[in-house]
Amino acid sequence: MIYPIVAFGDPVLKTPAKDISVDVDAKELKQLIADMFDTMYHARGVGLAAPQIGRSVRLFVIDSAPMLDDEDEDEEETTEAPSVAENAPQDQPVKRAFINPVMVSETGEEWGFEEGCLSIPGVREMVYRPANIVLRYEDENRVVHEEAFSGMTARVIQHEYDHLEGILFTDHLSGFKKQLLKGKLTRISKGDVKADYRLRFAGQGRR
Repeated sequence: MIYPIVAFGDPVLKTPAKDISVDVDAKELKQLIADMFDTMYHARGVGLAAPQIGRSVRLFVIDSAPMLDDEDEDEEETTEAPSVAENAPQDQPVKRAFINPVMVSETGEEWGFEEGCLSIPGVREMVYRPANIVLRYEDENRVVHEEAFSGMTARVIQHEYDHLEGILFTDHLSGFKKQLLKGKLTRISKGDVKADYRLRFAGQGRR
């Protein structure tokens, strides 16, 4: 099932998500994860959090391979100033679902990248995040892991983890940047935006 993506302005995006109970039906949870991957790929995203499809639960999926592929192509094809900081750490692509994640630590030098979000189409801004993280989470079989991630994969995880905390990437911007974006964000919240995927706006309910 392909879900519509919840757009900026819906309260679910600013609400901290709740843990997924151990009593949740395993088959239903795996189907939700499969649907989230399908929805993410349909929208050509690299990460998707459950609140972005209107489900306020602590679950997100990522596939960081496209981000790493784009980074490699940028290095090979251009000598212009890159959108990724020169001190960006290297990492390996990860495709995975993360259930009830807990951020154990964020360390290392902060580095910048122009982030975007499926819930905020047409907006990209430079965000600085620590290079390395340690995350504790459950996989789709409810097995607990504690694992370190770095570089672009860590950034994708940090971005999606923020969604579960009710934080958007625009919340990391300076007051000046937020003021510049205010008009565009207001238009998005009112449905005055175009995207290559279906969007759900505040007040529409789940469809």
